[in-house]
This record gives sequence, C-alpha cells and structure tokens, in this order.
Amino acid sequence: MAVTMGTPLTRVLGPKTAASMADQLGLHTVGDLLRHYPRRYARRGEQADLADVQVGDRVTVLAQVRSVTTRPMRNRRGSLTEVVVGDGSGRMKLVFFNHRHAQLKPNAWGMFAGTVGEWRGEKQFAHPDMHLLEGVDDEDDWARALVPIYPASKDVSSWVIQKSVKLLLGASGGLEELVEDPLPEEIRARHGLLPLAGALLDIHRPTTLEDVERAESRLKWDEALVLQLTLAARRRAAALEPGIARPRRSGGLLDAVDAALPFALTEGQREVGEELAAELDRDQPMHRLLQGEVGSGKTVVALRAMAQVVDAGGQAALLAPTEVLAAQHARGIRQLLGPLGRAGELDGDPAGTRVTLLTGSLKAAVKRQALAEVADGSAGIVIGTHALLQQGVDFADLGLVVVDEQHRFGVEQRDALRAKGNRPPHVLVMTATPIPRTVAMTVYGDLETSTLRQLPSGRGGVSSSVVPAVEKPGWVDRAWARLREEVAAGRQAYVVCPRIGDVPGDEPEDADGSPPEDDGPRSDRRPPLAVLDVAELLRDGPLAGLRLDVLHGRMTPDEKDATMRAFAAGETQVLVATTVVEVGVDVPNATVMVVMDADRFGVSQLHQLRGRVARGKHAGLCLLVTDAPTSSPTGQRLAAVAATSDGFELARLDLETRREGDVLGAAQSGRRSGIRLLSLLEDEELIATARTEATALLATDRGLADHPGLAAEVAALATDERADYLEKA
Repeated sequence: MAVTMGTPLTRVLGPKTAASMADQLGLHTVGDLLRHYPRRYARRGEQADLADVQVGDRVTVLAQVRSVTTRPMRNRRGSLTEVVVGDGSGRMKLVFFNHRHAQLKPNAWGMFAGTVGEWRGEKQFAHPDMHLLEGVDDEDDWARALVPIYPASKDVSSWVIQKSVKLLLGASGGLEELVEDPLPEEIRARHGLLPLAGALLDIHRPTTLEDVERAESRLKWDEALVLQLTLAARRRAAALEPGIARPRRSGGLLDAVDAALPFALTEGQREVGEELAAELDRDQPMHRLLQGEVGSGKTVVALRAMAQVVDAGGQAALLAPTEVLAAQHARGIRQLLGPLGRAGELDGDPAGTRVTLLTGSLKAAVKRQALAEVADGSAGIVIGTHALLQQGVDFADLGLVVVDEQHRFGVEQRDALRAKGNRPPHVLVMTATPIPRTVAMTVYGDLETSTLRQLPSGRGGVSSSVVPAVEKPGWVDRAWARLREEVAAGRQAYVVCPRIGDVPGDEPEDADGSPPEDDGPRSDRRPPLAVLDVAELLRDGPLAGLRLDVLHGRMTPDEKDATMRAFAAGETQVLVATTVVEVGVDVPNATVMVVMDADRFGVSQLHQLRGRVARGKHAGLCLLVTDAPTSSPTGQRLAAVAATSDGFELARLDLETRREGDVLGAAQSGRRSGIRLLSLLEDEELIATARTEATALLATDRGLADHPGLAAEVAALATDERADYLEKA
C-alpha cells in the first residue's frame, strides 16, 4: 500500500487507535501524526531519576519493578496492590485499587506516567499509565539516548504515539518517498535548513539535542512561512481591490469636531491622524491597526477619520464588542457633535449628519427607523454591535469600517462588514491591548500598524497595589477604608468580580479565556467571588450607607444602559461589576478600582480594567485583592502588574505567563492552524524573516505557481473556515 502524507490513519494504524487519535488529539492523516511533535525528550537515566521528581509533577519515568504486594483494604471492599519501582537513584510506590497487573513482576522494566502524589511521606503514583518493556524492539527504543515524550491523551499514551510514528518512519521507501518538501530549495539553502524528511526523522528519533534544534529550526520555518504567505496574500488581494478616495474637506464635520474637542490633541494623535487622513485620500483601501495604551485617545482619532469620510459623502460604521460600549460611543459622539450630529431633527444642523445606534436589543420600531437611516445615507455615522453584520443592514455608501477592540472579533466579522460597501471601504482596527511586534506580525499581519503611546495631558495616573487577603487580612479592611475616603471626597469607585452570582447559566465572565492560575493542582479552590454576593456583603458591611449598584452581562440592555447612565451622572457611588466594564467605559470621576480574586484574570485584562479609573484630573488607585501567596507564581505575576503601567511591557509578560494559544486564538492547539513549534517570544527574528521571504515570493510574476507544495499548504490554511490563527475571540 502506497502511503502519502494524506493517507488516513485508519489505513495504517487500525480503526481503534486511529479513532482515538482523531477524537482525542485531532490527528486524522499520516501528515497529522508526523507533525505531532514530541513535547520533550527524556535522556536514558534522566527520565527515571526518581530522586528528582516532586509531588505534583506530571512525569514519565523508566524504572524496574522491585516488589509487588496485594492485600485486602481495611475500610472498604476490594484489594490494594502496591508496587515498588526503582532506578538506582531512588524509589517510588505505584498503587492500584481493585486492579491487579499480572505482568507486573519483580525485575520487569517499564515506563510509568502519572502525577506524583504523596502518602505518609513517601512519593507514589496512583493508577499510573504504564508500558512494560518486552522484546527486542522495546529494548532498542528505550536504549536510545533521547526518548521522545509526546502530548498524549487518556486513551492514547506517549508510547502508543511513539510506536505509531516508528511504524510510519519504517514504512517502505522511507520518509524521502513519503514526504514532499514544500519549502523552495533556494530558501532552504539561504537559511541553512534541513530537508523536511530529515527534519521529521530528527524530531521523532534524535540522537542528540543538536539534532532536535536543527529539526525544530526547519519545522518552525514551515509554520512561519505558510502563515506569512497567507497574510501577505490577504494584503495583496486587498490592495488589488480599488476603493473610493475620501479626501479631507475644510469647513465640514471634521473641522467642527476639532473645534468642539474640549482638549488639545496629543502629538501622537495628530501624527496618526495625518497618517489616516492621507490613506483615506487614496482609492486603495486603508487597512490599518491602531493600537495604544489604555486611555491614549484612540476613539478621538477614529472619530476624526469618520468625520473626514462623512465630509466626503460616505458613511462610517463603528463595530463595538458590547452593547454597553456601543451605547457609550453613541452617547459620547452625539454629545461632542451637538446639533451637527442631529441633522434632520428640529434642533439639528442641516450641515451635519445623523449618529445612529444599531444593536440587537432595539425595539422593532426604533430598529426600523435606524435601518432606514442607514439605507438612505442620512446616518453618516453608524454605531453598533454584531447586529451591524446581519442581513438586512444595507448602507447607502459605506466608506470606512472602524472595528473597536479587535481581540473580540475575528477576521470573518471584519470581512462581513467590509462586504456591505458598494466598493471595498477603508478599514481601521483598534485595540487597547498593546501587542508585541511578533503578535502584530502573526495575528494582524494583513494590517499596517500605528501606535499611540502618549496619554492626554491632565490625566491623574493610576497607582496599583496587591492586597494579599490571606497573608494580611487587615489590608482588605484598609482597601475598603480607602474606597470610602475617595467617595467621601466626591469620587466614585468600581468593585470588579469574576462571576455574576445566583443567575442561571452563570460562569466567570473571563473574556480572555486564560486558565485562572498556574500554581499546580487546586481541587480545593473555592469558587470565584460573584457580583451579587459581594454587593450584598458590601451593602451590609464595609460600604454600608454608600449608594451602590451592580452591572453584569445578564442584565437587559436597557438595565445596563440605565445603570451606566446613573454611574456616569454620579448618582451611583460604587459600581460592583463583572468584566463588562473592562473595555471603553469612560467615567472621569471614578478613581478607585478594587479587583476581587485578581488572580482569576489575565495580565492584559487587569491592565484593561485598571484603565477605567483616573480618566479625569484626579489620581487613581487600583487594588488587586487575592488569596494567592505573595511568593507563588501568581503573586509574582500580580506584583509585576502592580509595578508597571506600561502596557507593552505587560503584553510581553502576558505572553510569558499564558499559553501562546490564548493570544493566537486556537492557533497553538488547533490542528489545522499549523502552529505547533513557533514561539512568538523566542522566534521574533524568524517570523520577521519569513514575512520578508513571503512578500518576495508573492511579488514574482509566477507567485507560488512554481511551488505547488507550498501553494497547497497555503490553500489548506487559507480555506480553513475557522481561520484559527487569526481568530481572537
């Protein structure tokens, strides 16, 4: 049987193993399995170093059975089998309940995998996975200098994967016959890269760690180049679609916006504004990412661009991730424009336009009116949520799409809104989560990037402190006292909790999906604190007498809007909320934020939340309350957040402390996304070089026509309907 990279595993491994690999590891073809790389390598003698394993470690050890005893359990029915294994450096006990292993006999050698526990001071495995070494083939495998340990699952162990890979590597004809190398020979030669067959052999059956390094270097190139080619193709396709120039016009809405601004633009805002104005003046559609520190004034820059498009006869659409934020944008822009934003109304200026809000919760009559204003063009500025993407929302002349908080939207949503233009509109994507250069190149690689670092003058600035609730309970009392002091001085405060509370379907409103913590097994961990519970405790306790209200994602849009209006007007002194306040909420009089269970939030999320205070002239305070020990990785992470307000530095910390897959959406774990080895932190230079190579390849007359293997890899990724590597939501 001829085997290729596309051959289904069912034809090579048998239905049972192939089904388990497909269901639990997402491996379906020979190519999938060969691209399922070892997680690490154990050295002979090192993987069995029982003296070094620690309680809580998930390890695979190679050891010899020393003794086997089986006895009845004292307090319940059944038997307990205890097996002592050793390797010359230490010993460990294996425990099996009601399960005897006849093949576990003294002097047998085996691989044992599990989480190290402890009983009466002695390290042990309870019901470990195991593979006993039997026969010449096994002895040969484990006698190798480096033993590959694979990402495994409940029914597919590392040694099952190893045996399956070995079967493929030994297939007739060898890897040279099986593998077609997609990388052009000149790129391999220019960067000193192994052929693909050699790299796959060395990654799965290396003799030295140098073999592994060379193999990884080549395989990372495959991932980086295919990603960058896909992004470069998007850039080229966008450049080939002519749009409509929207030149600046004096005496129009943009000049009125500039005159109405209650503050002077920062130098950065002016520079980026000129950049956007020049791009809008071209008929090649703008595709730009505007990133900036929390509070750096991105919305004002976007509004000026929208006004320029309206002056040129077009419409601008602003896509916001939540109804709270969409409503706030609409309120703020209407307030700033005044009569110029109410054209057609009794007190409106005929020279202006209409600012129309379109969300899913609008009542039928209001929605019909909004849709009509969008369709006939009287609404020059349209603000909305996902509702803007729906069928039936038709624009008269969509000239600019502004996507706020891109990390909440994927490329598909961006493209869906772009498609509503008669000709491709200009696109401005905004994010307040500062992005390391490698992430920008890899996730937003089809966009040019502008950055706002400078904060508007007159901002009070935020100081942050960690409140270790278990170690120093008195500090929690002091936190509430500080909040009361600020309220007594006429200011307002947020208290943020990870969960809503006694609401059906409640779960943490944790937007970034990051695992709460990295301190090892925490089965005894209490549930995260909830808004409704905390609000009740505060009303009856440390904040008694203050005007307190709650805000969370399961309230109706009208309730949320009324709550935010009351808080913005100063009627509410303390707002107890979930992360629904994380993005864009702007109440200049709020100066204190207390984040409960701060360890349940990601680094970027904490930075976003902190940006909700000190948006006016008064200094702000952010208190991160946690049960985590100060010396734990969690405590250290929170201390790092408290120590700096530099969002770009924190973005790098975020990358270091979270799975990179969280940053790339499903990329790291997504089978079809193609990212398995590439590290955004470690491979910055490689990614930049791959981007250059990708651009050069596509700039040639024939493009990828002479590189069918590479074209196939790009096509497979580009047609992946999930486009995992680009999805941020």
